Amino acid sequence: MRGEIITIGNELISGRVVDLNAWYAAGKLTASGLVVSRVTTVGDDFEPVSKALREALEHSDFVIITGGLGSTDDDMTNEIVATTLKRPLCLDEEMFELIKKYVKDTGMEMSPSYEKMAWMPKDARLISPKGNVCGFSLVENRVRLYFLPGVPEQMRYLMDQYVIPDILLRSETRPVLTHRVLKVYGMGEPGIAQALKDLPKKAKNVIMGFYPNFPENHITLSSRGEDEPQVTGEVVALEKEVRALLGPHIFATGNETMESVVGRMLTGRGLTVSVAESCTGGLVGNLLTNVPGSSTYFHGGVTAYSNQAKIDLLGVSAETIEKHGAVSDQAVREMAEGIREKFKADIGIATTGIAGPDGGTEEKPVGTVHIGMAAAKETVSGKYRFLGNREQNKLNTAMMALDWIRRYLNGDPFLSRF
Repeated sequence: MRGEIITIGNELISGRVVDLNAWYAAGKLTASGLVVSRVTTVGDDFEPVSKALREALEHSDFVIITGGLGSTDDDMTNEIVATTLKRPLCLDEEMFELIKKYVKDTGMEMSPSYEKMAWMPKDARLISPKGNVCGFSLVENRVRLYFLPGVPEQMRYLMDQYVIPDILLRSETRPVLTHRVLKVYGMGEPGIAQALKDLPKKAKNVIMGFYPNFPENHITLSSRGEDEPQVTGEVVALEKEVRALLGPHIFATGNETMESVVGRMLTGRGLTVSVAESCTGGLVGNLLTNVPGSSTYFHGGVTAYSNQAKIDLLGVSAETIEKHGAVSDQAVREMAEGIREKFKADIGIATTGIAGPDGGTEEKPVGTVHIGMAAAKETVSGKYRFLGNREQNKLNTAMMALDWIRRYLNGDPFLSRF
């Protein structure tokens, strides 16, 4: 089964909004053993949408279309589809009742803009696993079309609950599915692509996908077949090759996160951690405490943003800041040692840097970050230069700090990295 994805919205082609729907749909379909042959993004205009739909009907077994189902004037998907497929618009009574109930429950007044959402192309079938999230499906020349809302949460719900099960039910896919997601951090997309460039030739029946999920990169391995041991064996064999090529840059699989992996490792070793943060503004502590049960290993943290706070709360010497600056290996080492001592933790981790967009110099440009770690036998530090906006630089720094803990607990040759 080969399919296409069409995402509709002026906000997508203008760059105001990241196209998360195409990313999610492609990943889910590939993981289900289905093939995505093309992804098209168009604005809320008749001709681009109509052309994309006509072309998809010529080449695909199924098409997923998101966006343009709302109540505003630029939500025209229903009208464009009806005209393109030469089907009259008909009032869907079930949809109309759901809309009227929604309007009443929210205390609003019924208007033509709400009613227009209930007018669908003839023979459309309502997709509504739960009342307040709706889409519709059509069959045109034996091609199944699924029209979903542009709101990512609603689209994902319908994809998971209805669309993918419906496609699999009607397709001749083989019964056994094995799917694996490997999460990578600390290695850029070009580096990963170069390292894995020869693997597709060895993949045989395994579909290998790759997609960024900032600041991580995810690699998917999927296979379908008749024989479970064979399908599983092929995926496991390819996973071993990926791991051999990427090494410790692979930090998690499936639904695991960096913070959950670090938390599990700390718990397993009976160790505790405390954090001293400057440029990350508490983000490292926030990530650590996202994990249930983190109180068993997270002692606490200090956000010491000003130089004086670093001196008063963490014991960083005024001489260090005067001589080397707050953004330096020397300062971050003292921050790590200070927080470890203050909270009586086994590990102290510290961050300091210039997140931007202002504050950079020729010697220390925006994105310059220092991370420090203090443990029983050693204190180490390292310098990075991240390229991104303020939010991205903060997130990258927090992730790298957690990755330091993970690598340290894994027994990596820590000092040789710098």
